[in-house]
Amino acid sequence: MKILLWISRVIFGLVFIFSGFVKAIDPLGSTYKFQDYFLSFGLEWMFPFALPLAIIMSTLEILIGVNILLGIKMRLSALGGLLFMLFFTPLTLYVAIFDPVPDCGCFGDALIISNWETFYKNIVFLAAAIFIFIKRKEIKPLWSERNDWYLSGVVALIGIIISVYCLRNLPIIDFRPWKIGNNVLELMTPEPEEADIFLIFQNQQTGELAEYPATDYPWDDEEWSQLWKFKDQRRVVTKAYVPAPIDDFHIQDEYGDDYTDSYIANPDYQFIIVAYDLLATSKKDFEKRITPLAVAAEEYGISLVVLSGSTFDLIDAFRHELQTPYNFYQADGVKLKTIIRSNPGLVLMKDGVVLGKWAHRNIPDFETIRKKYME
Repeated sequence: MKILLWISRVIFGLVFIFSGFVKAIDPLGSTYKFQDYFLSFGLEWMFPFALPLAIIMSTLEILIGVNILLGIKMRLSALGGLLFMLFFTPLTLYVAIFDPVPDCGCFGDALIISNWETFYKNIVFLAAAIFIFIKRKEIKPLWSERNDWYLSGVVALIGIIISVYCLRNLPIIDFRPWKIGNNVLELMTPEPEEADIFLIFQNQQTGELAEYPATDYPWDDEEWSQLWKFKDQRRVVTKAYVPAPIDDFHIQDEYGDDYTDSYIANPDYQFIIVAYDLLATSKKDFEKRITPLAVAAEEYGISLVVLSGSTFDLIDAFRHELQTPYNFYQADGVKLKTIIRSNPGLVLMKDGVVLGKWAHRNIPDFETIRKKYME
């Protein structure tokens, strides 16, 4: 039982720490997931609470995981872990049955599992939480009991600091398809299904059936062709179709013309400003950082465009207000949020490869970028 208790603590603690950490480094991603849930349950009025809840939940997960792993304040920690699982296990069962969201977001973008896999995982961890709670008095702390509150406080503070830092900048680890170094063109291309085709022929005299590989049958034998007639075919899938990680992403102008290849596949350097919501974007950063960058880039013949999920009426009003000397295009706002967790944010690409990404408050001047990426 002691060995089983140790195994339960280690696995439960490490998974909670991992789950909390991948959420903490991407608080906006967790915020969007909370909003998906609120929208599914008709709780749109809770949208303003999504970000605080995202930070609180990731911090609590890290704290519970560390405390259970080290045996700190087990009466509260074991209860916290149990309550956590008692809440989320029925919730994930509902999500698995009715599928209101395609991905529960348990591990952020670091590890995406199906809703049913999430529920089965939670059943195991609920059992572990119950076992740890029952045996909580037998768990001896690996840390001084006198200072355990200090350690818990430090862990909670670190969790909050990570979330705030990544919120103000960008996630310190990027698990999304648009991360630096990825070839976006390759990730936009699905892997087609591969299959072996077998042709079934029937003998016109005896009714006998014969099967041949589609690439190897006696089609050029005139005597055979008169006797055997095609009846059916059979497909054996050798490699399943794999959808593209980046699917259905389009850059369009106000007339519906598609410019995706023009900018994503640009063989030269390409600046892309992502401002998925112009009503909530920083106009000051456009004036002080983005427009000067665009003007300097134009002198070197380097393109800069803005992608937004806003309507073209809002785009036109925004452009006229700021007198922006660069083009705006429209793209799906949800997909833009996966490119960069900043509104606005800057992405530098070349020939489909992401070279650099900056949150709006960290956008450098053109010379800094040129010396680091273009020389």
